[in-house]
Amino acid sequence: AMRLQTPQFQALFTPGLRSVAELFEKKNYELRIAGGAVRDLLSGMTPQDVDFATTATPAEMKEMFTSAGVRLINNKGEKHGTITARLHEQNFEITTLRIDVVTDGRHAEVEFTTDWEKDAERRDLTVNSMFLGLDGMLYDFFNGYEDLKNKKIRFVGKASARIQEDYLRILRYFRFYGRIAEKPDDHEPTTLEAIKENAKGLAGISGERIWVELKKILLGNHVNHLVRLLYELDVAQYIGLPLNGSLEELDRVTKNIQNLCPKPMTVLTSLFKVKDDVTNLDLRLKISKEEKNLGLFLVKHRQELTKAVGPEPLRPYQDFIMDSREANTNSKIMELLKYQGEERLLKELQEWTVPSFPVSGHDLRKMGVSSGKEIGTALQQLREEWKKSGYHMDKEELLSCLKK
Repeated sequence: AMRLQTPQFQALFTPGLRSVAELFEKKNYELRIAGGAVRDLLSGMTPQDVDFATTATPAEMKEMFTSAGVRLINNKGEKHGTITARLHEQNFEITTLRIDVVTDGRHAEVEFTTDWEKDAERRDLTVNSMFLGLDGMLYDFFNGYEDLKNKKIRFVGKASARIQEDYLRILRYFRFYGRIAEKPDDHEPTTLEAIKENAKGLAGISGERIWVELKKILLGNHVNHLVRLLYELDVAQYIGLPLNGSLEELDRVTKNIQNLCPKPMTVLTSLFKVKDDVTNLDLRLKISKEEKNLGLFLVKHRQELTKAVGPEPLRPYQDFIMDSREANTNSKIMELLKYQGEERLLKELQEWTVPSFPVSGHDLRKMGVSSGKEIGTALQQLREEWKKSGYHMDKEELLSCLKK
């Protein structure tokens, strides 16, 4: 048996967790850490959030917490067996062990159990199906720890059965593959078959849920391999991706953006050939307005807005920002530079501050230009001169231009 005693594990024992553990111990209910947090701890990482599982029913937990004067946070998780308690400024999400009785490919009706293995059995991937006792003891019914050490991503039990319980698990498979697997092409053939056979089940999953998973896939490893698989296994059409996505461009762009921390949309846009591809994605996935605008921007400008030949390669981008009347053009241009793989220019642009035009209508009035129309024309001309100078001319130089 394996016992974990890492600093990351020890760090979880805050005053809050100690109090929670004490309450459960007093009542002889078992309490263990579950799922993703166990996976992270075994990988030597500090988990983002920690979920707990217990043999106590929701009613028993409520009784126990209320009589101890612990505040319960009203979450909608109760019918799935989740109670959220708040102790020492910290929330604890604790879920009763359960079995899925009826599943429809989207959500499940559950019944409670005290059998840890039965609960592990309904979880999606072996690396997510482990429990960790508060003494550091690992409970691993499906070889999740072996798989994690060997960087293998497998479904618990039969892949097709797991997928049919919730079709989103197809995308979760890809997401964890991109997070944990070492090599791009290390899948079990039966898993890929199960995905292909069940791909159209994704048609019934809400766009919002799909987009959450897809974004994580786009920011993980092996992106071009995994997106290619989405096409080969017939998944792409059910999640809003264009039928004839441009996979060559995807390969090129994924090389460009290594280490540049692009937004998910920047990576995804490489598949798009025309702006309708962005609109169709939005119809299916309900992406945010900002994401949609970024996609449209990249499709429109990725070809013709490129660096200048000569001593000032960044100039076309700077000019674009200066001419633009929109607020967040700067960040869109940064994504464009990532897309194009222009690492050096990206650094330069990050250090550049947008200069402000030094002349105002007030200055021109002082010089005796009186009609509004003339002022407008003059300002426009001066702005052009200023732009030609690379935004270096100051007020004096510009006004002497005007005298000429």
